[in-house]
Amino acid sequence: MDTAFGHIRDWIFDLDNCLYPASAGLFDLIDERMGAYIQRLLSCGPEEARRVQKAHFHVHGTTLAGLMREQSVDPDHFLADVHDISLDRVNANPRLGRALEALPGRKIVFTNGDAPYARRVLERIGIHGHFDGLHDIHANDYRPKPDPHGYELLCDRFGIDPKRALLADDMIQNLAPAKALGMTTIWVDNGSERGNHGFEEGIADHRITDVAEWLESITGTGE
Repeated sequence: MDTAFGHIRDWIFDLDNCLYPASAGLFDLIDERMGAYIQRLLSCGPEEARRVQKAHFHVHGTTLAGLMREQSVDPDHFLADVHDISLDRVNANPRLGRALEALPGRKIVFTNGDAPYARRVLERIGIHGHFDGLHDIHANDYRPKPDPHGYELLCDRFGIDPKRALLADDMIQNLAPAKALGMTTIWVDNGSERGNHGFEEGIADHRITDVAEWLESITGTGE
């Protein structure tokens, strides 16, 4: 194990565009279903739905947060609908599985999605069994990253000491609250939409492009 990470007890990972590559385009399918959902909700055309969707995303952090606040949308109904997608674009990743297995301590997924969807994705990648916990948007009181409230709930729920924890996320703004708590931060800079939004020097302790490759490098599990 790389000595720079020897103090880490809890390894926390974002899910979408982090544990699988952004190039898979899985979020494009979710994006399409969000647009269709908004069209039905507001009885509007695709252009207006797109405007509302992206406005909510940019202002509130997620489309769901905006819809809940401004259109009183039921989160369970919305999440079940937009996550009802094929996962054919996501491939199994045995390299990632081996590297996760080599990590000492707990592995936790921290996602703005919901648990049923997250489990499906983890199973598709072949890494579900390597995780000890899953903290989703429901557990966050529907306050998405980067709202600090969710990070506090995560730490309380799992008894996490931030100074002995690490967060890997593809959105630099999602690392800022973790950094403020004292966590080690890993920016997975792999081309996610607005992945560099809110960039400031010092937020990310390390900048990588591929989680499996990085974990192999620090655990010595690479071929």
